[in-house]
Amino acid sequence: MSRTRVSFVSAGIEIAAHLYTPDTPAAGPWPALVVGHPGTGVKEQTSGTYAQLMAERGFVTLAFDAAYQGESGGLPRGLEDPAQRVEDFKAAVSYLTTRAEVDPGRIGLLGICASGGYSLAATAGDPRVRAVATVSTAEPARQFRFGADGTQDPAVFQALLAAAAQARTTAARGEDPGVMTMFPATAEQAGALGGEHGVEGFEYYCTPRGEHERSAKFLAWESIDRMASSDAFHAIPLIGDRPVLQIIGERAVTAWMAVEAHHRATGPKELHWLKGASHVDLYDKKEYVDHAVDKLTEYFTTHLAK
Repeated sequence: MSRTRVSFVSAGIEIAAHLYTPDTPAAGPWPALVVGHPGTGVKEQTSGTYAQLMAERGFVTLAFDAAYQGESGGLPRGLEDPAQRVEDFKAAVSYLTTRAEVDPGRIGLLGICASGGYSLAATAGDPRVRAVATVSTAEPARQFRFGADGTQDPAVFQALLAAAAQARTTAARGEDPGVMTMFPATAEQAGALGGEHGVEGFEYYCTPRGEHERSAKFLAWESIDRMASSDAFHAIPLIGDRPVLQIIGERAVTAWMAVEAHHRATGPKELHWLKGASHVDLYDKKEYVDHAVDKLTEYFTTHLAK
């Protein structure tokens, strides 16, 4: 497997990516996967892990930094723009169709966490995608509105909307609106705010376990009101008879979102549960990642066949 730094353009924004290519010989061009990262993540974290492992299994893979994040362009930094995130996936597909080593008729999407929701929306609007799979599916707008476990007091999101509105007013006056910090200072504080799920997110993003210098750990405030009117699951029925696979940890508090997405899909679909795993376990814990990659290999080998 080899890794090459590449870039492509998405709605006028330069997107930084890593292209992973199998080293083993192939008869003709390869099937390919676009691999998207979780919210606030970068391509060097879990999406890069999955991209590398899937390349070792015989797929050309493209792991990219979303616009406004990581090494990709776009201002303000840290913006989570649902429409742009979906566009990034489509632009990545377009880029893969230009690569000589890729079979343009055998391209799939793989989205992790937030990119799980966005990859479903991108597949719905792009018939070039033959199959889509997600790992630890999350839909960012739902998570902000209702909380990771779906039980958040509505007043929490209303307060975030008020803060985002004030930030827009501040920026209009030529002042710095600041950013929304995504993680507290300690694991204990993360646990008080988000329970076990909060602790696991902190441990992955804020400790040597998974942290990366370009994983910003913040969002631009205008991300909040952009998500307020977004619904990445709305178009799922447009996927039609193309297959959908979602791999979920049985302890994931976010699993309700994957279940909702599953019910909206109208074609071949599967929820694959991993016993004992949480949402974040599927980011990097070998016993779970290996199982997920085995399932993904079987799935994409079948559905991206010639």
